[in-house]
Amino acid sequence: MTAPGHAGVAHGVRAWDRHDAGAAEQAQQTSGTAITPGRAYGFFTDTTLCIGCKACEVACKQWNQLPSDGFALSGHSYDNTRALGATTWRHVSFIEQFDGERFETGAGATEQWADPAHRWLLLSDVCKHCVEAPCLEACPTGAILRTEFDTVYVQQDVCNGCGYCVPACPFGVVEVDRQRDGKAHKCTLCYDRLKGGLEPACAKACPTDSIQFGPVDELRERAKLRVMELRGRGVPAYLYGTPGVLENEADTSRLRGLNCSFLLIDRPEVYNLPPEPRRPSDNTAPGLLASGLAAAGLVAAALLAFWSER
Repeated sequence: MTAPGHAGVAHGVRAWDRHDAGAAEQAQQTSGTAITPGRAYGFFTDTTLCIGCKACEVACKQWNQLPSDGFALSGHSYDNTRALGATTWRHVSFIEQFDGERFETGAGATEQWADPAHRWLLLSDVCKHCVEAPCLEACPTGAILRTEFDTVYVQQDVCNGCGYCVPACPFGVVEVDRQRDGKAHKCTLCYDRLKGGLEPACAKACPTDSIQFGPVDELRERAKLRVMELRGRGVPAYLYGTPGVLENEADTSRLRGLNCSFLLIDRPEVYNLPPEPRRPSDNTAPGLLASGLAAAGLVAAALLAFWSER
């Protein structure tokens, strides 16, 4: 015999399951992909499609309940957020290139915006969710882990706010929030939405599909086709974050690539991206070798001084 109230609970669970399944099915139809644990997911950001509307920034803050950065312009074009931080997990960069004397004109380009003397460059920056994440390596408490969707996630209940992850990140993504909880924060790739079968809020809100979400392997194939299309139109496009795949101006192979990659049309430094991001652990072996040689040199000098006095 069913205990009183259990039938109502069971009915409520079934109703919620139907709602959850319906939402996931609708999300699959709009995003074009089903979210399955065990696959690597990420973003492909096509900067040539970004219009600087900041819908991604607003959607990110709204979904994750992050405080605003204020509405005053920073003096850097139309940028009011300036950089990624503990409460800014999406940041749209506005890069103005209108000084014809500083840039060579793109005579082969068929679109005016592809001419580096007469264009805006727009980039919606985010955590790269590196395949070999330096922040994860540096974390001493195990607060940073890889999820079942191959994303890099900071467990707030485990983080002790030591800040080791901050200098470890070559992209300046992670920041410790000294004003609120003293914990490290960054983009979660909307882990809670992925668990429910929903695409991340920023990709959902992007009106031009500049931010595209999906399995990393599918995104890379899509990105390669887009690069070849743009090059055929005279646009010097290349990829950033796909280790060795059309990375003409960059090399992210030391991180084994990024789950969140970008299509760029100028040097990485122009977008405030390092051309060759590295892990701090890459310096461990050279550092130990240098220390060993220095120690050996000191011992040799001491022995030489000792024998010279005799």
